[in-house]
Amino acid sequence: MLIPRTAIFVRKGDEYLLIKGAPTKRLWAGKYNGLGGHVECGEDVLTSARRELLEETGLTADLWLCGTVIVDAGETGICLFVFCGDNIQGEIKASEEGSVEWVEREAVLHLPVVEDLPVLLDRIHNMQRGDPPFSARSYYDENDKLKVVFGD
Repeated sequence: MLIPRTAIFVRKGDEYLLIKGAPTKRLWAGKYNGLGGHVECGEDVLTSARRELLEETGLTADLWLCGTVIVDAGETGICLFVFCGDNIQGEIKASEEGSVEWVEREAVLHLPVVEDLPVLLDRIHNMQRGDPPFSARSYYDENDKLKVVFGD
């Protein structure tokens, strides 16, 4: 069984709008991550991504699907729909999920981040609207090291 989720990477040049998880979060407290969340019942994935972007940042943007990642997480995994966005509109605001800030892509290597963030940013950085979406699988190997395998 898979739980559908969205991951949104709004960008301008080499900067990405990332969320730093609130200290009260159960997972990823104090770590930088892409925006996003669960796909609610009755939503398609694009509507979900737009809603999550607005809820977490106060912004709207033109979003497009970059790829999908199947995250092996035991009996229940995650199907992560990865979106990129540009043509941003609105004023940034924080949410209870955490604070939102523009981060240079290279700075991600020196910040506390969720493990797959650098891998995903490397993959999407040169993608353009209209490029075919990628497909990937994410899992932990026998040494508890995260692996992300792309299907190309």
